[in-house]
Amino acid sequence: MNHLIAPSVLAANFADLKTDIEMVNISVADWFHIDIMDGVFVPNISFGFPVLQAINKHARKPLDVHLMIVDPDRYLAECANAGAYMITVHYEACTHLHRTIHAIKALGCKAGVALNPHTPVSVLEDIIQDLDMVLIMSVNPGFGGQVFIERTFDKLRALKSLAAGRNDSLLVQVDGGVNSNNAAALLQAGANVLVAGNFVFSAADQQAVIAGLKAL
Repeated sequence: MNHLIAPSVLAANFADLKTDIEMVNISVADWFHIDIMDGVFVPNISFGFPVLQAINKHARKPLDVHLMIVDPDRYLAECANAGAYMITVHYEACTHLHRTIHAIKALGCKAGVALNPHTPVSVLEDIIQDLDMVLIMSVNPGFGGQVFIERTFDKLRALKSLAAGRNDSLLVQVDGGVNSNNAAALLQAGANVLVAGNFVFSAADQQAVIAGLKAL
């Protein structure tokens, strides 16, 4: 399949969010990537469901919602009601991951699992076949603009091997420090969904940057 590009709204201009949403709408990007942080699971607070609902009113592309929160099960229905297409929870935040994944699917959404940089892909051995997407964090979650962790390439190759023959349609997303210097290598290593935040929204020509990532 062709790879997908998901600009991260966390890096958008919050004072003029509608303009940035419209930019993504008319670009060749595929999804909106939306990070919801609680200040507990990660040391930062982003935005909650009222903002997610507001984005959904103007977005003409699917909402890829990444829950960086403790006890995400409490908010799955609210996420779905706010317009989420994909809901991704952290392995590290879920006591009963299998139950959580199937609860997401029961709400009519796609289900993803995110792994922090210290978490090996081997923890997904017994659930890989149930997932729509795995998100490999290539920075420590919580803040944009961090330095890319080179170990990510090895994790992508390991995940590709784990999924082979068991979930060949699995989406493999990378989030953190993605730019023109590493994007092609990430795709070669096994990624097929690229999240880009500062690299997109700090650019003079944002649509051109998105187009460049899409054309790889």
